[in-house]
This record gives sequence, C-alpha cells and structure tokens, in this order.
Amino acid sequence: MMIRVENLQYGIGDFRLRKTNLELNHGEYFVLMGPPGSGKTIFCELLCGLKRSAAGRIWIDSTDMTHLEPRRRHIGYVPQDYALFPNLTVVKNICFGIRRRLRDRKEVAKRVTRVAEVLRIRHLFKRRISGLSGGEKQRVALARALVLEPRVLIMDEPVSALDESMRNAVCTDLRRIQQQFRLTTIHVSHNLEEAFSVADRAGILRQGSFEQIGPMADLLRRPKSDFVARFMRCENIFTGQALETNTQRTLTKVQVANAEFFIPSVYNDIVRFVIRPENIQLAGSEGLRESGVNVIPGKLAHYSDRGAYVRAILTTGELTLVLHLSQAAFTKVKALDNHDLYAVIDPESIHVLETESITLQG
Repeated sequence: MMIRVENLQYGIGDFRLRKTNLELNHGEYFVLMGPPGSGKTIFCELLCGLKRSAAGRIWIDSTDMTHLEPRRRHIGYVPQDYALFPNLTVVKNICFGIRRRLRDRKEVAKRVTRVAEVLRIRHLFKRRISGLSGGEKQRVALARALVLEPRVLIMDEPVSALDESMRNAVCTDLRRIQQQFRLTTIHVSHNLEEAFSVADRAGILRQGSFEQIGPMADLLRRPKSDFVARFMRCENIFTGQALETNTQRTLTKVQVANAEFFIPSVYNDIVRFVIRPENIQLAGSEGLRESGVNVIPGKLAHYSDRGAYVRAILTTGELTLVLHLSQAAFTKVKALDNHDLYAVIDPESIHVLETESITLQG
C-alpha cells in the first residue's frame, strides 16, 4: 500500500472534512472529483502538509506523515494556479525547489534536463513565464514538481485552464508521464471525460466525505446514491412501487407514475433505480420485435444536437425519460409519427440504488 488516509478530519468556517478514508496502491492514478466546495483542494493540502488536520492519520508506505513538514513528505504538488514566478525564466522556476535540496549542481542539471526532455519543454528554458501559453505553464509547473523525484504527485485541476483540444492532448501526456515515472498520482478534476482519460480509480467527495470510490465504470454504471448518479450525468432516477416478481427470470415489475418497468433481481416495497441515458433506445412500432425488454410508449417532447450525440426527451404521462442517441439512431426515428415512438430498455441496464432499496432474501 502506498497511501493510506485514516479518519482524516479538518474544519474551517462552516466546512467540515468528516473522517475521510482513502487507500491508494503504488503507481495508481487516482482522480478526485466532486462539486465546488466539496473539499477537494483542502484534502490535497492536508496530504501535502500545507494544512494540519484536526484528527486522523496520513501514511505513505510505512511512514506516518501526519505531522511532518511539507518538504519531508516527498509529495510533488501542482496547485491550480501553478504558482510560478513570473519574473523568473522557465529553467529557474524548475530549479527553484531542487536547488534548496541538492548542492550537487551536476545532479540538479541532470534531473532538470531529464524532466524537461520528457515534458518537451527544454527549448523554453530561457523564456519568462509571462510569455508562455497555458499548456506551457502547466508543463513547467509539472516539471518543477517532478525534479524533486516525489513518491506521490498531486495535481489540483491541472488542465482546467486549457481549451478542449489542448486538454485532451495534455491528459494523454499526463498519463504517459505518470507511467514513465511510476508515480502514485492524485489528479483533481470535475470533468468526466478528463477523468476517464487518465484514471485507474476515482472518488467523489460530497461535503467533506467520500460518497463513492471505485473504477470510473462503476461510478458511471453502478452509482451508490442519487448524488453519484447525478454527478455522473444520469438524469433518469426513479422511485417506484414493486408490484410483482418473476422469480424464474429474477425480475421485479415496478410501477413508476403511469409506466411499468421490469428491473433485475427481486424486490418489494419501494425501489429506487437509475437508467443511463445512453442505455435507452428509441424505436418506432416496427422496432419492437425484441422480447425481454421494457417498452415504454411516449412522445418526443424535445431534442438537441450535442455533437457527439443527440439528447432527446421522451414523455409519457407524468414520466420523463432522457435519452442520448447516436446521430444515426436519431435520424432513423426522427421522421416517424410522434405517436409511434417507444423507449426500449434492457432490464439488465437498469441499476438499483442499493442503499435505498429493500432486497428480498431468497
């Protein structure tokens, strides 16, 4: 185990970090997510020693780092604003911390050159920070952290200031660099595409506590709560009454408003479940030959082209379903009579929020 955080607590003003726990393996790339004010930056600053916790422990390998000063923790930290010195050249910014730790000038030059070549910024050495682009500043800040040869790298929103095309390229580079240096990495982000491009695992903070930790696929398709589902951009969250079960197929029929859904497993009483918008198909009456699926009739209330997909809203009585359809799939149904549209949902793509449902024990 590389990093272990045990019952970490901290308070400032009305904010409270509540007995936060986290374990990361050596060489793992972990993305820390959550809405503004959830405690992401505070959590990182506690790990780095820039803030002192009220209680709890921080371990790196077998060393208790809880009360050590920042320079003894061997953590490389890249803050959101990069904290570069605008009056210094690139090479002097990179060397700023390492020269205080190493007196051997040859070793300093060796480290700086190696990191600069990996980050492809050696040609910028004589430039001043004020004349650099956002992507160049990000690489200089990263270089300054990497020359210290940290055991852990923490980056707070490292690509938030970059445009979309640059962000994708830099994320690819960040993953490459992390693997090349075999660094345990914590990357703060609120962007799902960014997180998917780099993360081994991720955690979502909510008001100072981790709501869920796991692979991005689990957070997306198997959220543990409404909060996680909504954070992962799922708008189809329903509460229904279990009506009857089909024990042979291990399905439960659930009534939601004027619609009925078959969901996997056996439940009774109130059931809370989510359906990812990309897991709902839209079909006309001729597309309803499949058996074993939920078929919900409705009207196309609204749609908007989002580039990579079409966001469509299907209504049936009081029920509203949000769908994400490919351009090709939407084109096929767009010309159909609005009264002959159906949402088609495989029961296996429906996820029950376990913490808010009652499962019958067989």
